[in-house]
Amino acid sequence: MTKFATIDDFKHAEAELVGIRHHLHAHPELSLEEVKTAALVADKLEGWGYEVTRNVGGHGVVGQLRVGDGNRSLAIRADMDALPIHEAGDHAHASTVPGVMHACGHDGHTTMLLGAAEYLARTRNFSGTVNLIFQPAEEAGRDSGAVAMIKDGLFERFPCDAIFGLHNHPGAPAGQILMRAGPLMAAADSVKITLHGKGGHAARPHLCIDPIVVGSALVMALQTIVSRSMDSTDTAVVTVGTFHGGAASNVIAQEATLELSVRTFTPEARALIKKRIYSIVEAQAASWGATAEIEYDDGHPVVTNAPDETAFATEVAEELTGAGNVPECALIPGSEDFAHFLQHKPGCFIRLGNGETSAPLHNPAYDFDDASLTTGAALWARLTERFLTA
Repeated sequence: MTKFATIDDFKHAEAELVGIRHHLHAHPELSLEEVKTAALVADKLEGWGYEVTRNVGGHGVVGQLRVGDGNRSLAIRADMDALPIHEAGDHAHASTVPGVMHACGHDGHTTMLLGAAEYLARTRNFSGTVNLIFQPAEEAGRDSGAVAMIKDGLFERFPCDAIFGLHNHPGAPAGQILMRAGPLMAAADSVKITLHGKGGHAARPHLCIDPIVVGSALVMALQTIVSRSMDSTDTAVVTVGTFHGGAASNVIAQEATLELSVRTFTPEARALIKKRIYSIVEAQAASWGATAEIEYDDGHPVVTNAPDETAFATEVAEELTGAGNVPECALIPGSEDFAHFLQHKPGCFIRLGNGETSAPLHNPAYDFDDASLTTGAALWARLTERFLTA
């Protein structure tokens, strides 16, 4: 019977993995600036015998390893960039770069895939091709690293039958693996609305068209989209995050702006909300005699896990941690640019527990839990071996 990777196979490497993770955490690099991180990754992969391609879609690195004569191929992705946040922690491996920190755990994601890379190169217990994708600029928004790598021919240059990725999950026990087939993380769209009124003296509002009043009515009207236009069993969020207008108490402004964040879990809900926002904004503005401009930015799509690949990943995770220890993950209203990969290839995005007392993601007190490193590395190694079984 073929033996596949276990968590115990990585115990001897735990201190080395922690060391790599702490180095990355102490030397974070923002999106589009991951020069040293990418160099570290590429140098290690080359040292282990991978065929390495640098500068894919920016600072992206792809390590490819072919073993045996198997004709199947697999891709696994880890992200590398940090965030413009000043770290609040005082641990020894705290960020040495003022105003920049790994507040989302990408240092841990990169380390786990490196741990799996070393093991796979050493043991070569598979037959086929594995492509390890170290992606830059996950936090860059619309023009993220996933989009850039795809535009740079990622899947044409490094063909794969399926792609897998992972993100840590604060609130779940360290090392716990969470799965969900179908929609997992939300599409994230941004909307900017500019209301044009007629400015004037605050004492003579009848001679003006007050865009702040229009905007106030609009804020309330937008809240009816989810509650009155959508199926009550669907999940979505429409949040007005900013509202700017006016500069003095005795002046009625000429214009006001609102900025919205829209989160949805199905293409149908996404299209419905977009349509309703346009109709409500135009109707509200017209009812007051104002005009409106709408800038609608379609962001990352829904992270939708393919059924077969999710079932396979669940099976591997249960083999690794024990049957019944892989709970279903709840829907997550946050977004992820891994969704773009899943629009091109079937695959699964996995969540890995980061501790029940972990600070939330994008928080100055956040830190990746080192207790999850060996589990994550073993998961990627075993998944590769199982997917590319000789």
